[in-house]
Order: sequence, then structure tokens, then C-alpha cells
Amino acid sequence: MEFIVFLLVLCLIGFIVGGLARFALPGPDPMGVGTTIAIGVGASLLAGIVARLLFNRSAGFLLSFIFAVGIVYLIRRSRGGGLTDPGAPRY
Repeated sequence: MEFIVFLLVLCLIGFIVGGLARFALPGPDPMGVGTTIAIGVGASLLAGIVARLLFNRSAGFLLSFIFAVGIVYLIRRSRGGGLTDPGAPRY
């Protein structure tokens, strides 16, 4: 039961961080809820690794948010978009 609660909290935090990152960059993003959660969880993981290596402490919300914005921007660039243009979605 504890593992299921852990996964649900992880998804909720990923959704919040990923959603705020998508909201921070102007323009619509053709991404689903699963992609948003994956961006948030991945950004939190990367932020935690970088914070542990550089500062020898855990990552906070702000660092996770910054990494998530960077990931959303990289996804936009891979679609041919930019900072304000999300680019064409790949199907």
C-alpha cells in the first residue's frame, strides 16, 4: 500500500512541476497528461542528481521547476519551434 501511495504522490508532484513548466513558456503545448508527468518527474530526478553532485544537498522545488522548463524548451526545439512557438507535433 505504501508503494502505491508513493507512486500517486510522485505522479502528482510530476504533474504540478511539469504543468507549471508548460505554463511558464508562452504558447500551447500539444502534450498529454502522461508527457507532462514524465517531464516533471524527469526534471525532479535530474535536479536531484545535479544538486547532490554540486551542492551535496537535495534539490528543491525551484531547481526542479528550472529543469522542467529546460526540458519543455528542448522538446519544443526538437519539434522545430522556439521559445514562444511550440512547433509542429510529431505523430
